[in-house]
Amino acid sequence: MKPTEDSRLSPLTVPPLPIPSPALPSFAPFRNSTVWGFINWMWSGSAMKSIAECTRLIDFLKSDDFNKADLQDFDLKAETDKFDRFLGGGGVGATLGEASGVKDGWKEVSVDIEVPDGKKRGPNDPILKFSVPGLHFRNLTQTIKSALQDHSSRYFHYTPFKHFWQTSTDEPAQRIYDEIYSSDAFIEAHEKLQRQPAEPDCTLERVVAALMWWSDSTHLANFGTASLWPLYLFFGNQSKWVHGKPRAGACHHVAYMPKLPDDFFDWFFPETGHSPSAEVLTHCRRELMHAIWKLLLDGEFLEACKHGIVVECPDGVSRRFYFRVFTYSADYPKKVLLATIRNLGKCPCPRCLVTKDKLDQVGTARDDKIRVTSKRVDDEDLRSTIQKARDRIYRWGRTIKSITVERLLSPKSWVPTANAFSAVAAYSFGMFTMLVVDFMHEFELGVWKAVFTHLIRILVAHGGDAVQALNNRYVPYL
Repeated sequence: MKPTEDSRLSPLTVPPLPIPSPALPSFAPFRNSTVWGFINWMWSGSAMKSIAECTRLIDFLKSDDFNKADLQDFDLKAETDKFDRFLGGGGVGATLGEASGVKDGWKEVSVDIEVPDGKKRGPNDPILKFSVPGLHFRNLTQTIKSALQDHSSRYFHYTPFKHFWQTSTDEPAQRIYDEIYSSDAFIEAHEKLQRQPAEPDCTLERVVAALMWWSDSTHLANFGTASLWPLYLFFGNQSKWVHGKPRAGACHHVAYMPKLPDDFFDWFFPETGHSPSAEVLTHCRRELMHAIWKLLLDGEFLEACKHGIVVECPDGVSRRFYFRVFTYSADYPKKVLLATIRNLGKCPCPRCLVTKDKLDQVGTARDDKIRVTSKRVDDEDLRSTIQKARDRIYRWGRTIKSITVERLLSPKSWVPTANAFSAVAAYSFGMFTMLVVDFMHEFELGVWKAVFTHLIRILVAHGGDAVQALNNRYVPYL
């Protein structure tokens, strides 16, 4: 069989060898080793490095302030220790032991509280005291003055106003309630200040410095008992939208409050011959809270409330600021401490004297009327009652829950602790009115969360597509 043309063997062909591609540089896919090194550092190690923070570092490295030669003998630990000494107030050359802790006004002191021990005492006999260490705080007046001088206060509102919104010229204008500086409370405080006599030989503009407090104890670790109890200060002269920006500098740390330490038990037993009861421990915690606030609300602060302080603002204009306490936001257990009332007592509300048997009327017109007519009032009658109860405990040797003490305090759920905020009663809206609703604890994480969770359970029990139908009514997260 003759081979066909297609079956003939074709000459052996060797495929051409591939042209080797040049080796990729070690910093690929980046344009140079510097960029590769920075990206490698950014995306390795700690996960706390954000793009914004890394951009700040790049901006510094590209600036004229950066000089690579300056890092020749750089020791990070040594420089950090030097910075700690500087912040401690000991100066650049001070040792860690010489740090005084006064930089930026921070101080550490101990707080003395009066402890009931059940012993009788004469009018001039000293009362047993316990010293609680570890209060870190800043002078309030100096902190406020520094904040008013800071560049971040350039958007403060010094004169209140009413805010209205109108859809068209044919529609009536509607009042908008959105900021402290446009509220009736601020307008009332401003007008009251303008009516009072001016300081001698002072023609400066008089301004209300609206103080807003926040405090809440917090855990510092997922495991363990480490905790912190910070006290924050905001200004009502500043917009709430600025308050919500972490980098706006609107939040001012004022104090870190200690708790009653464990060695209190070791100290109490030798002094009294027995362990402290639950009532004594609760009382001492209340005493500690108000002892701290009495230290914070010092004479300089009260003087600024009465006569004001002169501050040169960022716009170059000097004004006289008068401190006014507007709000204190805290969860219910903290409000109980601040209002010096009993936790879920006969009258559980820190603002009014509504009794437990009438709590079911919440939301009714009758309840609204009771809240207005039975508001808690900080007056001489209350202070006298508290002092009488304290005399029975500290001078007569009666227990905190004794009949003679209960007869004075129980009807309105008071406790035998003198309230520190009585000192500023004339310069605020009252220590009870300032305790505003805490939306996070009392609504978002409190009542509303519980109600919404229960509604979800009802939908699940109903079955079908009820839960999915609810989900479809909400705008999906982007």
